[in-house]
Amino acid sequence: MTTARETVLGRVRDALALAPAPVTAVPRGYRTGRTLPDDERLALFTDRLVDYRAQVHTCTAARTAEVIAQVLGELGARRIGVPGGLDAQWLGAYDGEVQEDSAGIPAPGLDALDAVVTASAVGCAETGTIFLDGSPGQGRRALSLVPDLHVCVVDLSAVEVGVPEAVARLVPERPTTLISGPSATSDIELERVEGVHGPRTLAVVIRVDA
Repeated sequence: MTTARETVLGRVRDALALAPAPVTAVPRGYRTGRTLPDDERLALFTDRLVDYRAQVHTCTAARTAEVIAQVLGELGARRIGVPGGLDAQWLGAYDGEVQEDSAGIPAPGLDALDAVVTASAVGCAETGTIFLDGSPGQGRRALSLVPDLHVCVVDLSAVEVGVPEAVARLVPERPTTLISGPSATSDIELERVEGVHGPRTLAVVIRVDA
């Protein structure tokens, strides 16, 4: 016995099979190849992140664990979640409880975590955007959306100037999450409300020599 959904989808498939496939040329005249010296790219990226009300911390790769522990301590995170592939050395200075995420943990269960620590794939200085692509150190989308605090490590070498340059570094087949500051929206009186669709606080640790 077919359901209404199956009937509708079947008719759509039949219609698509009969219709000729349109050939549409999509212009791709984007500005590409833009570069900036490291210090200017860092300054632009930091300015955009701060404008979005994200917390920004810069450090060398050797101080990654120290800075992450400092951020988590200052924000009172005693129980954190991490993706399975996160570099264990990054948590070497943290003395709280660490829960490794897995697909078997339901999304509501992640709400018991104080924070999540992830790596990142790419950054865009011009828009202050961080791209996560589900790689081992970044985990699934739910892990970066449910906990109220997201500590995200970004390597300056992976920060591009503009969107076209950043997108060119991504793998199209991977699930991509774009983060531009903490989750926020405005109510009917245009009052900013944070933490509606994701973390209320975003702390970005930028490793300037990585």
